[in-house]
Amino acid sequence: MTMPKNAFKQALLDGRQQIGLWNALTGPLVAEALAGCGFDWIVIDTEHALTDVPDTLAMMQAMAPYPVSPVVRPASNDVVLIKRLLDLGAQTLVVPYVQDAEEARAAVAAMRYAPRGIRGVAGMTRAGRFGAIPDYTQRAEEELCLIVQVETAEALTRIEEIAAVDGVDGMFIGPADLAASMGHPGELMHPEVVAAIEDGICRIAAAGKPPGILTGDAGFARQCMGWGTRFTAVGMDLSLMVNAARQLSAAFR
Repeated sequence: MTMPKNAFKQALLDGRQQIGLWNALTGPLVAEALAGCGFDWIVIDTEHALTDVPDTLAMMQAMAPYPVSPVVRPASNDVVLIKRLLDLGAQTLVVPYVQDAEEARAAVAAMRYAPRGIRGVAGMTRAGRFGAIPDYTQRAEEELCLIVQVETAEALTRIEEIAAVDGVDGMFIGPADLAASMGHPGELMHPEVVAAIEDGICRIAAAGKPPGILTGDAGFARQCMGWGTRFTAVGMDLSLMVNAARQLSAAFR
C-alpha cells in the first residue's frame, strides 16, 4: 500500500487557492454533511469546540469518501496532542498561537520522527494503514503539512523568522485574537486590525509561505484573497446554522 497523498499540501505547493470551512460542531454526521458541500478543506477544530482527539477519528472517516481535505486544529502546540492526531491519520495540522521561531520549531519537531524530530513511533496506526505502508516512518514527512497560526500583534512582528523555520508549510492569521491583542476585542474590522492583516498577508507571501485566514465576511474574504491568501476559510458551521435560523425566524415574525 502506498502513502496517501495530501491534496491540500500539493495545492499549496502549486499556488492554487483553497476555499475552506470551519467545523466546530462535533460528530461524524455534521462532518460528512459538510464534506459534500464543495469546499477544498475543512478544519476540524479541537481548540474552541467540544471536539476532542477521539472525536476526530470518526469525523475524518466521515469525510474520507469526499474530495475534501480534513485539516485538524489541536487544542495547543502540544507534542502529545500532535502525536495522537497524526497517528489517527491527520495529514495537515493548523497549530494555534505560535508566537516565535522557537515555538514553530517545537511544532515541526512534534510532526517529525527522529532523528529530525521527536514524534513517538507506533507500528499499528491508522496513519500507516495499520502497518500496511511498510515505509511509513521513513516517508510520513513527505505528506504531512504544518500550518502555524500567527494571531497576535507580537507574532506578526516575527513573521519572517517564523517563516524561515524549515518544516513550516503555511501561516494562518487569526483575526479575532489579533484584534484583541491590538486592544480592539471583538472589532475584527477595525481599520488598524484590517491594516495589520493586510500587512501580515503580504509579508507572509513575501517570505515564501502561503498565507491563510478565516473570516465570515464574504467581501473581506475576497479582499484577503486579493492580498495573497492561498487557503481562505470563508465560514463556520455553527455561525451558518445560527444565522440561517435567525433569518428564518425573523421572516415569520
